Amino acid sequence: MSAVIQDFVVHQLRINADQELVLMPRNACFEISSQIEELAQQLHHTYNGKPGKGLGGLSEDTEDSFSTHLSALYGGELSFHGFSVKTAELLRQKLMEFATLETGFVVFSRYQFLATDYLLIALINTRQHVEINQELELNYSDHLDLAKMQLAARIDITEMQVNKDKQRYISFIKGRAGRKVSDFFLSFLGCEELVDSKEQNKQLVSQVDQYLSGEQMDTSEKQQSRQVVSDYYKEKLEQGENISLPELSERMPASTEGQDFYSFIQQHQQEQPLEQDFPADRAVIKGLSKFSGQGGGISINFDRQLYGERIQYDQASDTLIIKGVPPNLKDQLLKSGK
Repeated sequence: MSAVIQDFVVHQLRINADQELVLMPRNACFEISSQIEELAQQLHHTYNGKPGKGLGGLSEDTEDSFSTHLSALYGGELSFHGFSVKTAELLRQKLMEFATLETGFVVFSRYQFLATDYLLIALINTRQHVEINQELELNYSDHLDLAKMQLAARIDITEMQVNKDKQRYISFIKGRAGRKVSDFFLSFLGCEELVDSKEQNKQLVSQVDQYLSGEQMDTSEKQQSRQVVSDYYKEKLEQGENISLPELSERMPASTEGQDFYSFIQQHQQEQPLEQDFPADRAVIKGLSKFSGQGGGISINFDRQLYGERIQYDQASDTLIIKGVPPNLKDQLLKSGK
């Protein structure tokens, strides 16, 4: 499924000769060519694949705020290009306020995907590529490094217009470990994080385990149910849609008492309750099919279906018993001389 690209423009933040962070705006939006469509599609899929996003909404309008400019855009008072220049300048000011000389290309993409309108904003750096032409000469060019995109946010315009009070229409990348790069964008957008999607996904997996542990199913039946959840996650990640608990519940088997999965979740809410819908985290797929852990110089992962059969855990002695050691590991152990 392809996105329908409506507007696309790129501006640049760079350091000038006086070591000041300046904005170099493009004079107009790009014509929507096949190349622009391909780039915008890549941007859309890259953003969808980023794990651990936060969710929130915009704060009240203030003078010269992102929210004010967004309202002007959808109220017909600003063109998309005018909106992009004003908000890119606002981002520059916020970066100066945070005493951070973050450079790169500010990308604005407005598009529709599966009948939902989106506005995606990202600050992306470049990396150099080397190409060889037919005369075997080397040509160097800079490409947008989408894979390392860390400063980005996407507004679900449709959700904002329909359920603005819910304050769940903005998602953003939370940032690299040890550096909360999302703080720049939160201040720039005037957005307060209300939902940690990574924790929501972890909690959902925990609820799936609890739900299945109370059922009179054999190991293969439980694994099949987890595969249902895994397939649902893959579908949502591919489509760029949120996980919907009622929708997922319809695919899960009902309990022996006739209770569905969604009712079970509502009766077993934790301190931070599960949202009815939230962005999918790709890491969940692995967690549904494997057990993994590391620490103290040990790293272990194995298929869930092996637990209780080839792999046993003795809680009293805190011992993991593996029957049928992998041949390559066994060979290393025998050759170690210990």
